[in-house]
Amino acid sequence: QGGEPQTETVWRQGDKYAVPRVIFSNKMDKTGADFYMCLADIKEKLGARAVPLQLPIGSESNFKGLIDLLRMKAVVWDGDGKDATFAEQPIPADLVEKAKEFRTAMIWAAVEMDEAVAERFMSDEQEPDVATLKRLIRKATITRAFYPMLCGSAFKHKGVQQLLDAVVDFLPAPSDRQAYVGIDVRTGGEAKRRPVDDEPLSMLAFKIMNFEHVGSLTFCRIYSGKLEKGMALAQTTRDKKERAGMIYEMHADKRNEVKEAFAGDIVALAGLKDTRTGETLCDPQKPVLLEKMEFPEPVIEMKVEVKSKGDQEKMANVLHSLALEDPSFRVTVDPESGETRIKGMGELHLDIKVDIMRRAPHNVEVNVGAPQVAY
Repeated sequence: QGGEPQTETVWRQGDKYAVPRVIFSNKMDKTGADFYMCLADIKEKLGARAVPLQLPIGSESNFKGLIDLLRMKAVVWDGDGKDATFAEQPIPADLVEKAKEFRTAMIWAAVEMDEAVAERFMSDEQEPDVATLKRLIRKATITRAFYPMLCGSAFKHKGVQQLLDAVVDFLPAPSDRQAYVGIDVRTGGEAKRRPVDDEPLSMLAFKIMNFEHVGSLTFCRIYSGKLEKGMALAQTTRDKKERAGMIYEMHADKRNEVKEAFAGDIVALAGLKDTRTGETLCDPQKPVLLEKMEFPEPVIEMKVEVKSKGDQEKMANVLHSLALEDPSFRVTVDPESGETRIKGMGELHLDIKVDIMRRAPHNVEVNVGAPQVAY
């Protein structure tokens, strides 16, 4: 469908924090899907250089698969959903010329990253092998010289495996990063933390979620050091003390309890009492304050109202806890109309919040709609 307001907001956040990115053009099976319009939109609206590594085979209801430009093979799915299987085939005859054109553009973009490879390619037109191309595309992704672009339909599980492979092949590992710069709480000076296990522990709480039977879990990214169950932690953003309870590795809706976690890991902690999104947790003996998370202003708002008056207080409590969990989600009451309004980063963001309210354990039935204009 092309770039949307929330795409631009998220992209600006990525630019601000210098985050390497891979672009995935999703929903290729939906009416109006157009990969090439999406590519033009990225250049025009985001000012970014996207380099396709794949082309779609068909679109809308005829979306069958994709062309892998690195290996010049077609990947075609049989069936929809989790059980869909895919097989490699020759590229369809009507797409061979287009695939060659985009492959050449991809190779030119990649060889810009290495003078020796570029010279060989220009002098005798010898195309680099797949391993060399992957190495150069990875270098370009990490330095943000360009952004690899893929396509698929996540809902139908088409292209997801290839996207995960691209994450492994092209995006940086924690060990590719230089030392993270924070503030030494005791001196106010600069404190560096390298992404290795033998540094003092430092981590950032980036999300809080409530789960049935478990309660509140705080998702943390470990920037340095090693975390162990039961460990005492300093929460340096607001000078609080915490203790790590259970440590979980999260796999979608499944949890796997672990006794320890290491630099670069993303884990969920149970038992934290006083930590909010965007706050730093660290070794109490070597306290550090990591860079704070800044949250953009909402781009969309909706009104919500309960179906039965008895649920009004319940809805207010649920919205209050959702806003605490997610600082990019705001709740206001319009003084003129008395409407409760929710504001967020995009339509999907708000749809998910409404879905959480409707599901157990909250079970608050609500209607949503466009806010009224107060005259």
